[in-house]
Amino acid sequence: MEIKSTDPASFRLVYDSCYSVLVKICYHVVYNMDIAEDLVQEAFERFYLKNISFPSADEAKYWLIRVAKNLALNHIRRSKRESNMVDKVKIGVSLSPSAGNGGEKEVFDSETIREVRSAVAALPENLRMVIILKEYGNMDYKAISKVLGISEGNVKIRVHRARKKLEESLAGDEAYVY
Repeated sequence: MEIKSTDPASFRLVYDSCYSVLVKICYHVVYNMDIAEDLVQEAFERFYLKNISFPSADEAKYWLIRVAKNLALNHIRRSKRESNMVDKVKIGVSLSPSAGNGGEKEVFDSETIREVRSAVAALPENLRMVIILKEYGNMDYKAISKVLGISEGNVKIRVHRARKKLEESLAGDEAYVY
């Protein structure tokens, strides 16, 4: 079924099938739900304004994932210097002990999440994107290869390398991923 980005029925079909995946992917790049939702909104605006025809809903989905991924990466690049300082301040505040809550588990969980996020962020971009698309976008190798424009074999290799690097960087810690 051909998808025309400006056709209301086609747009709704693609929006309903892609929105949550796009938000997950953007969130795991920027780690801020508001920004992730804004980036997804911008991706759908571009989808509509481009007035593109796609041979199938999957092709439209892959196009949107590429656009959303690039928007998220561009956002990170633009705000890297400022966000590093803000993140350091936020982490210090969020991990400070709160009065009488006995939240040892919450502190451990938030520290574990922070360590995993830091390890993922430290990966080279080509490895970081495949692991985000695979683990957080729940995409298969074939879909990832279409989104990134690389072979399925290359995707498998990158996922393997990303997982190995994450294991190495988290080896000394007792961190676990949710």
